[in-house]
Amino acid sequence: MEVTDSNLQSLAGYLEQTLSPDASVRKAAENFLESVEGSQNYPVLLLTLLDKDGVPVHLRVSSAVTFKNYTKRCWRVTEDGGDKIHRNDRTTIKQRIVGLMLKSPDQIQKQLSDAISIIGREDFPDKWPDLLQEMVTKFQTGDFHVINGILITAHSLFKRYRHEFKSQQLWAEIKFVLDNFAQPFTELFNATMEFAKTHSEDPVALKVIFSSIVLICKIFYSLNFQDLPEYFEDNMGIWMNHFLTLLSADNKILRTQDEEEAGLLEQVKSQICDNVALYAQKYDEEFSPQLPSFVTAIWNLLTSTGQQVKYDMLVSNAIQFLASVAERPSYKSLFEDPSTLASICEKVIVPNMQFRDADEELFEDNPDEYIRRDIEGSDVDTRRRSACDLVQALSKSFEGPVIQNFSQYVAGLLEEYGKNPSNWKSKDVAYYLVTSLAAKGQTQKHGITTASSLVNTADFFTTQVVPDLQAADVNANPILKADAIKFLMVFRSQLPKEALVASLPCLMKLLKATSLVVHSYAAHTIERLLMVRTQDGKTATISLADIQPLSTDLISGLIEALNHPGSAENEYIMKALMRSMSALQEHILTVIQQVMGVLTQKLIQVSKNPSKPQFNHYLFESLCIGIRTTCKHQPQAIFTFEEALFKPFTDILQADVQEFIPYVFQILSLLIDYHTSGTVPDTYMALFPHLLAPALWERPGNIPPLVRLIQAYIEKGAKQIPVENVNGLLGVFQKLIASKANDHEGFYLLNSIIQHMPKEVVSQYVKNIFILLFQRLSSSKTTKYIKSLLLFFCLFAIQYGADALIQNVDGIQAKMFGMVIEKLFLQDLQKVSGSLERKICAVGVTNVLTESSLMFSTYNAMWAQFLQGLISLIELPEDTNVPDDEHFIEIEDTPGYQTAYSQLAFAGKKEHDPVSEVTDVKINLARQLAKLSAAHPGKVPALISAGLQAEAQTFVQQYLTAAGVTL
Repeated sequence: MEVTDSNLQSLAGYLEQTLSPDASVRKAAENFLESVEGSQNYPVLLLTLLDKDGVPVHLRVSSAVTFKNYTKRCWRVTEDGGDKIHRNDRTTIKQRIVGLMLKSPDQIQKQLSDAISIIGREDFPDKWPDLLQEMVTKFQTGDFHVINGILITAHSLFKRYRHEFKSQQLWAEIKFVLDNFAQPFTELFNATMEFAKTHSEDPVALKVIFSSIVLICKIFYSLNFQDLPEYFEDNMGIWMNHFLTLLSADNKILRTQDEEEAGLLEQVKSQICDNVALYAQKYDEEFSPQLPSFVTAIWNLLTSTGQQVKYDMLVSNAIQFLASVAERPSYKSLFEDPSTLASICEKVIVPNMQFRDADEELFEDNPDEYIRRDIEGSDVDTRRRSACDLVQALSKSFEGPVIQNFSQYVAGLLEEYGKNPSNWKSKDVAYYLVTSLAAKGQTQKHGITTASSLVNTADFFTTQVVPDLQAADVNANPILKADAIKFLMVFRSQLPKEALVASLPCLMKLLKATSLVVHSYAAHTIERLLMVRTQDGKTATISLADIQPLSTDLISGLIEALNHPGSAENEYIMKALMRSMSALQEHILTVIQQVMGVLTQKLIQVSKNPSKPQFNHYLFESLCIGIRTTCKHQPQAIFTFEEALFKPFTDILQADVQEFIPYVFQILSLLIDYHTSGTVPDTYMALFPHLLAPALWERPGNIPPLVRLIQAYIEKGAKQIPVENVNGLLGVFQKLIASKANDHEGFYLLNSIIQHMPKEVVSQYVKNIFILLFQRLSSSKTTKYIKSLLLFFCLFAIQYGADALIQNVDGIQAKMFGMVIEKLFLQDLQKVSGSLERKICAVGVTNVLTESSLMFSTYNAMWAQFLQGLISLIELPEDTNVPDDEHFIEIEDTPGYQTAYSQLAFAGKKEHDPVSEVTDVKINLARQLAKLSAAHPGKVPALISAGLQAEAQTFVQQYLTAAGVTL
């Protein structure tokens, strides 16, 4: 693919088509571009096109976006995927991209800056050492369009230092950056501050200069996050003096008329509050001389800043700074005067907890955003959250005085509301204050886990919250209703069971509220209440008996709530429906037809345009619960489910709805599991050959559910799988076993084949399977792979016989089983994890020791050592050590939504125990040893006494005694 005019023209044509409103045209163009992205010069063509004069702007931007997405997908070289970009292209890109980025218009500059940071994450500094020098030299240009481009890139390159784990590699990279960047960066800050003075009357120049200052302040935060660099410690005076100057800066040119959008001045001051909060929290010893000046400056800022939305981030960060200072015992003296606490409450906390007109507009006009900020914890930049944090920070050191002081405010606010209910905003603030005062420990999973003994939450709940929950008109005072529901939700672990059970009918009634926030909070709280556990954590606080009388109304109420405008894909309602169905168990059978009808209709609607991943996930989970619960009690219902679901599932597979295909595979597995005939129906068997198509296995998200589905086929219908498909099945195994990320999935498949497929079919492939396993072992050995391999060896010994295992290993190379014992079993058997897996290994090794003639003859010298290893497996805890240099992907057990693969908790596979007849591995070993000893009189005791450690001999004696046998 050469860089020619005709190729550029062709590329522009395809990019134009990717913007088409016609989905089929768009998809075809996207597929074509994806098919050629492996060709040499493809990325160079994109860069050439975005820089070409005469090309329409929208196509240049499209080319920049496509290039950025290409680097995101392809730049990282993985063991499984190999290198998708030609070496020459990599060099060309790194030579051209910085210069291109700096001369491009803003829209394109932003995309290329992101691409530089993606490439930098992989290549900087080791494979791109001159990047920093190229950037630093541009500081001298004095052209702020260029300087801003460099600062944007530096910010996106360095901001990962804020969340990277500490490591030697990270320290080395940060040191390299500081050595080459810190001094010119500081000089740039000095120069920029001077420019700001000399251009203070020039609106155009001043805006560009302050854009640079915002970025400089953000980069400062990233470079100082991991540790206090020596350079910045030595030059702290320069930086902090500039920060103080900027905190008090006020230039009418920079003031915005917009009430909502933060201007550059607010952004700068807000970031400075973040920077000094970082220093106060992490480097208080070095920063303490500077601190009092900042406390004064930020206090003055807080008391002089208005209530407009544009100041929210600034006020929030300023309060967070005070909170971080208040938390430190060394700064206690700044706050202990009662008049100071009173002043903070009056001038900072109460004003910033007020429910403003802007908040009311958000509640009514953008309820999704209101919910996101209020209960999803993404409200870190709201005034209310910061004010709550400040109350909690002050309470750590001055709990008594703070609660005493603020309780007077709470009483006053409630009195105002009591006199005149139109003062509902007073009660709203009271809710927030009480929550802040009472909460000492909180988690997303359990709500408030530790409450202050000085605040009577149960009394407040009874006198203030319950009346709001029980109010006859579900649509009156929606904001107070939302507050009341939220209070119940966050204090659920602190309130008595009776209060929780009594509130369920109120919440069910509130599902009828037209306010999206109110009915979403009601659904969310129902779901959270059903998850509250008793103190031992073993059982649900709200039992089946408590909710059974409400079952029909609860399920109907949730289904009807999905009809509210704006709630057709409400994730809180769907999650509550899922949780209620799970809690009610077989008591949903009376309404299951209605529920499945609604869920199927929803599935058909959302599959046309999946846009709410959480909603979709809970929708599929609910389908699983419906299938599981019904088929458990009414096996014949499986046909009704198939009738309802096969059409939408077929449409999803044919339309290639990528987000839903992994879900469809998981539900098909569940349906096969619930067929009682002992075979797989023909409708499923017709699909089987298509599941082996290589294209399906290219998408990482398909792999776990596809393996789970093929396992279901093998377990139910091993004899129905046509012989010609076995090659395809082993081809899939071969592909998976070669991948570090997916080798465990390959073993899941192999273990099912070994356990369930007819031996006469599998036997001809066994030699090749062993060769593949040893090839992978020699090319790329990881702990995860060895654990899976040992489990396979033991399962093979159980299913095909211990001698067959040894013969297959020795068939690859003479006496190799001795090396397998020494290098694999004895070194790593202890690392096998999972109780069933350890049981299979214990039984498999027992069989090799006691049933194999080869083990007792050819490998006689290793017999006692092997027995010692088995006793260690039985008696010692799992060895969880993993080599430091080994980076492997563990199997993710927790269900959660990722675009790649979302495991459905309620589609989980029932664990199959291939050695269910063995109830105790110790007694099994004792009986097998006794049988072996009877066949070879005198030999076994001699081997044990000569080769086993004393402690292990004691264990063997205990097993023999427990089994009632002797050697």
